[in-house]
Amino acid sequence: MAALVCAIGLLPWLARTDPALTVLRARSAERDPDPGTLRAIRDELGLDDGPLMLLGRWLGGLPHGDAGRSWVSGTEVLPAVAQALGVSLLLMAGALAVAVATAAAVCARTLWLGSRRRLGGRGPGTGGGAGGSAGSGTGRTSGTGGAGRVGGTGPAVLAALPEFLVASVLASVVGVQLGWLPALGWYGPQWMVLPSLALGLPAGAVLGRMLDDLLPAAFAEPWARAAAARGIPPGSVARQTVRRCLPGLLPNAGLFVVGLTAGSVAVEQVFDIPGLGRLTLRAALAQDLPVLQTGALALVLLAATAGALARLGTRLLIGPALRGGALHSLHRPAASASAPRALPLLYGAVLLAVIGLGLPHDPFALDTTARLQPPSTTHPFGTDALGRDVLARTAHGALTTLGTAFAVSAAALAAGVLLGLLPRLSGPVADTVNAVPPVLAGLLVTGIAGSGPWTPALAVAVVAWSPLAAHTSALLRQERAATHLAATRALGAGPGYLLARVLLPAVLPSVVRHALLRLPGVALSLAALGFLGLGAQPPSPEWGLLLAENQPYAERAPWAVLAPAAVLALLGALAVTAAGGVRLPGAGARRVRAAAGR
Repeated sequence: MAALVCAIGLLPWLARTDPALTVLRARSAERDPDPGTLRAIRDELGLDDGPLMLLGRWLGGLPHGDAGRSWVSGTEVLPAVAQALGVSLLLMAGALAVAVATAAAVCARTLWLGSRRRLGGRGPGTGGGAGGSAGSGTGRTSGTGGAGRVGGTGPAVLAALPEFLVASVLASVVGVQLGWLPALGWYGPQWMVLPSLALGLPAGAVLGRMLDDLLPAAFAEPWARAAAARGIPPGSVARQTVRRCLPGLLPNAGLFVVGLTAGSVAVEQVFDIPGLGRLTLRAALAQDLPVLQTGALALVLLAATAGALARLGTRLLIGPALRGGALHSLHRPAASASAPRALPLLYGAVLLAVIGLGLPHDPFALDTTARLQPPSTTHPFGTDALGRDVLARTAHGALTTLGTAFAVSAAALAAGVLLGLLPRLSGPVADTVNAVPPVLAGLLVTGIAGSGPWTPALAVAVVAWSPLAAHTSALLRQERAATHLAATRALGAGPGYLLARVLLPAVLPSVVRHALLRLPGVALSLAALGFLGLGAQPPSPEWGLLLAENQPYAERAPWAVLAPAAVLALLGALAVTAAGGVRLPGAGARRVRAAAGR
């Protein structure tokens, strides 16, 4: 927290910009920046005293409830930040309710099939006997997991859609054209419905997919079979199964809670909501350091609170099993899981076809006589506001967007797994990093490393590892409490053997699937930072730039937005269907040998 606040206090000097000039432009863009005016601003704000003195004054006022005055508006900072935080917390609560409902809808089919089939004796654990182990239980999860994995394509498409695009569609269609709900402002409960949907639907799709990944193994555990044999209603079994899987999800749920506030900048901009995300973004762009530092501090404190509550909830849900080794593993790869192998090939072929059809065409060719034309044989995806072929721009943008996104995702996965092995170190750091809005991270990275084509990649990589590290540490926490680990340790296995042969093979497939599910979001974050001037600039055909520059024409020419959004959704579908088959080589053979040894 201290490092983040200090870095923000040094932001103008790290970026080698004149804060007086930035503040003047934020106050009045038409005013001439003559030397006398800039000198007056420096004297007013005390900029000549240096960043350390300014930071010390701000820190010294915090214990007395004084966060200073805004450099731009001159108003008290603390009341403005408190009011914006209240708005963001209310929006976060609405989005969290939508996310929980969405996650429940994603897992409903798996829950129904798991409870009903087990009650009827056709479940994957039938015939295993009361002494079935974790390895054997999870090895027979295909009966409930197949449907869930096939049905995961829809949630992946939803999770791949950017929040600002969902917000724009809801605002223009539901709010303006249909007039069902208000689309702008923040004046009562009706005004929070659409932004809550825009934030909660993608987050709920990701959480639901992660929960759906754990449910089949929980249904295969001996306690679930015993409960069904004793005639316990399937609804009760399903509820306990969800409770059994929650410890592996709560750390990521805590990150999602904070991310709903820190990452809601675009949604707050679309719906004109005076929240903390928009306040922090405007302060960052204007280099209004008192507001920026106070807003970032509020986000970090919120992250620390959410992370502590998530860890406390995990301990309460697992209880004494953490010490007694009474849990079974939910994360060991299933050799018989029936992942749909044809779907990834189909989605990959369609994506390659789109890229192959568009590459021969010039993505920068202008034709003012063909502006905003609908799809045709000449332009299969239509044209944009400058008459450029949308298919050509989508295809050429895929080369840089996908390549960089894969590289950043791989780096985030490696960092997340390594740091997830050290939860005492990575837990607080992940909470803090997750509280930083991507735009602020991009500004900090730009100030330190300078602006360039790799600046967005570095900025996204700085924050992309945190949910993967939280997921890894949560799964390892449950895996270390499993019965088979205690038995292996009793047979003389050392820490190195347990880590390489037991723990990592058990948790890596789930974390890799999680990383693949986040791949479309990484691609969009890269392009969005480039659009804000922190990397690639227009007329670059990056996918996020295509969405942003065509968004104002969504009502007149919806194809200009829907085409790149559909390709991004296709990437999400490809990622999640390919992730469904992720498991370590030889995992099934190791499990068979272990069963034979027993």
